[in-house]
Amino acid sequence: MSAVDIAAVATFIRDVAQEHVLPRFERLAAADIQLKGQGDLVTVADLEAEKALTPLLSALLPGSLVVGEETAAKDSSVFDRLADDGPVWLVDPVDGTSNFAAGIPLFAVMVALLQGGEPVAAWIYDPVKDAMATAERGSGAWLGGTRLHVAVEDSPDRMSGAMSHRFGNRQLVRKIAGRSNLVGSVFSFRCAGQEYLALAAGRAHFALYHRLLPWDHAPGVLIHREAGGYGRQLDGSPYSPRQHAGGLLLTPDEASWTALRTVLMG
Repeated sequence: MSAVDIAAVATFIRDVAQEHVLPRFERLAAADIQLKGQGDLVTVADLEAEKALTPLLSALLPGSLVVGEETAAKDSSVFDRLADDGPVWLVDPVDGTSNFAAGIPLFAVMVALLQGGEPVAAWIYDPVKDAMATAERGSGAWLGGTRLHVAVEDSPDRMSGAMSHRFGNRQLVRKIAGRSNLVGSVFSFRCAGQEYLALAAGRAHFALYHRLLPWDHAPGVLIHREAGGYGRQLDGSPYSPRQHAGGLLLTPDEASWTALRTVLMG
């Protein structure tokens, strides 16, 4: 269990998104969008939302550290905070920035609280739908007042899931891409937060990721786990926000994970 007020954090996230993110959706000027890396955008909404959330979260747990996506992009030493065994907040102020900048309503605000390097509480918020998913370790995953449950397990040829081939070991990615026709169907929202929401609500069976930035996955992994799901890195090791390389596969249960990995890896 975490020692944090789940509802208070949800209120912070919603208020910040409603003030700094949603008003700029479909209203960004060219000067509001910058390129921070190859194919990687940042907008004024990302920067302002992270700036607003950081002190709110820090004050809620005195002595806690914050690792925000945009701060880490400017100063890679911020990643060193993940080694701390005390409370660490992970903040993705706008997940799916490319969608957000293009006026596509598939983006999210994501926050996770780590203790001892492991996620113990998580929040994923869809500002367009005003939908907040939360989870606390050992207490289930919730969308508002509705408990979330992953999809019923199925055979790989009937499973639908999220998969992207943009990142990761190119030889491995090509191999998996060449075998993706063996599963039921594959999609990509280009927004991990939205994909995790689909997983936790049972609207998708699986997701496979090759780039493991901690703010992209720590919130979703916990919400998925608390909704009954099973996730491991492709080598079978448990997911850790401190581990940034290697594939991550999430499925409804362990048997599905093994079957799907076998199909995709050969």
